[in-house]
Amino acid sequence: MLIRPFSLFSHPINDLITSANEHWRSLLQKETHTLAAAADQYRSRRGRHPPPGFAEWFEFAKSHDSIVVEEFFDQIHHDLNPFWGLEPREVRRRARGYEPRIEVRDHKVKLVGGGVWTDIWLDLVKTVEKYLPDLDMPINQMDESRMVIPWGAINSFIDKEQASRGLTETDKTVSEYMSLSNEVDEERFEPRFLGPADSSVWEMTRLGCALDSPSRDSFIPHIDFANPPPEMDNYLRLGYKGYVKNWTQTMDPCIRPELQALHGTFIEPVSVSTTHDAFPLFGGSKLPMNNEVLIPPAMYWADNKLYSGGDNEHGDDNWDAKKDFFLWRGSATGGRSKEETWTGFQRHRLISMLNGTSVEAAEQTRHFANFLLPDYDYYNLATGKDGHLPELLKNHTDVGFVHLLCFPGDGDPHCPYTDPYFAVTPGMPMKEQYAYKYLLDLDGNSFSGRYRSFLRSTSLPIKSAIYKEWHDSRIIPWAHFVPIDPTFMDIYGIIEYFFGDGKDRKGHDSVARKMAFDGKAWAERVLRREDMQIYVYRLLLEYARLSDDRRDILGYVQDRFEEESGYS
Repeated sequence: MLIRPFSLFSHPINDLITSANEHWRSLLQKETHTLAAAADQYRSRRGRHPPPGFAEWFEFAKSHDSIVVEEFFDQIHHDLNPFWGLEPREVRRRARGYEPRIEVRDHKVKLVGGGVWTDIWLDLVKTVEKYLPDLDMPINQMDESRMVIPWGAINSFIDKEQASRGLTETDKTVSEYMSLSNEVDEERFEPRFLGPADSSVWEMTRLGCALDSPSRDSFIPHIDFANPPPEMDNYLRLGYKGYVKNWTQTMDPCIRPELQALHGTFIEPVSVSTTHDAFPLFGGSKLPMNNEVLIPPAMYWADNKLYSGGDNEHGDDNWDAKKDFFLWRGSATGGRSKEETWTGFQRHRLISMLNGTSVEAAEQTRHFANFLLPDYDYYNLATGKDGHLPELLKNHTDVGFVHLLCFPGDGDPHCPYTDPYFAVTPGMPMKEQYAYKYLLDLDGNSFSGRYRSFLRSTSLPIKSAIYKEWHDSRIIPWAHFVPIDPTFMDIYGIIEYFFGDGKDRKGHDSVARKMAFDGKAWAERVLRREDMQIYVYRLLLEYARLSDDRRDILGYVQDRFEEESGYS
């Protein structure tokens, strides 16, 4: 018997929200307002001088009213640091051998090759082209992430990067990037990509996990929800009294081996093309063990109405006029959901868990075809213990598939093996979804293209993900959105927290409103199109430096020179 983690008078979500807001305040206190302070923060956090062009980058950021906090750029260094393990000329050779790529020469960009989304990314880079040194930027045009450098190689690369750190003496530092105009490669780099015939996606991706990680040698091809493996309890070990505490750990398959059987990415993705060869490949999202370099997704820059609802369509400021529902609409994407595998797919699982009729059936045995019920006593779930959880779901959730996506499919939105479990529901334009208070968001074939728009709306995002994006260090769980575990075992506790049990326990509507409006205000400061430009500008300065033959002595030191010369 599990011990209840909290009393009737204290809810762990309150603690998580308090902690998140303290973290948010601490971030704001780290904002730098001057170039000298920004350069000092950089040196302190990165262990080397900023790259050449840093002064112009900082001026660009401040002129666009940006909040400059050095931690906001941690993802850049996480992504690029391994490539310090390759010789600069080899980085350039490997980048130049891949198509499609964006090429910068003499402050002009062009696209070499083409594909889905590449023209949009070209447009983004073009907005800062006049500031950029020469470089070649390979682009991943697939939804799925494609690069997994084995852990041993990554470890070696990181060791080399850390050994290269140091603050070069001011008079020995150079500030001019090399030109690539006349460089020719003797041998073209051609990475080897593996497909489904070579190995399963899980076998390919777990090579990126540490040797001592729980997933490195784990093999769970399927989960029988009537007899779940012990790994299904990992959400309790990683969480705080059943709720997400560490968002980074929660979404990491290397420490969540159960995800190999609970997410379509690992069961059977739509496309498989994975390389273990290291080269700088830029893309909009990736798994934690992947090694792409993250950039803002093209659909965010394009502001596609399908994912945003249209210009200035972010919902009514009148919270009380919104509908008291958890809403989700979408297709049954996530991979090739076949008759023998669909029960492991994340979207199918969440829709089933929020269906009152399915929960009624599951309560007879504690499980359903594709999900397991949480322990109601552990969560102190009043509606679960008194038999009213199905009623709570029927009164406060509106979720459904607009297409069931059989595989192989013939275009029919129905599917014979999932029709007994799911009805096909009419679609709903994004701008109509903003009339609901709570907007569920979860992975499809990769990341969800709706997330940025949800954050900028006056509704509260309820988010599950295992894919990383460029802005993850800027958005704080429990301050700007509600995180949910990828098992969804915490979803009922979250719903009851916000709505109450209809009897003695009151809901937390005002808490939801505050988080939704805080998230919107913050997203309008740190997730603007200008912030995407600032991020890409900074990223490409860093990338150009590590690709430069003089990278160990290449840096911005003008502020140090002025200090040493007695100027201010």
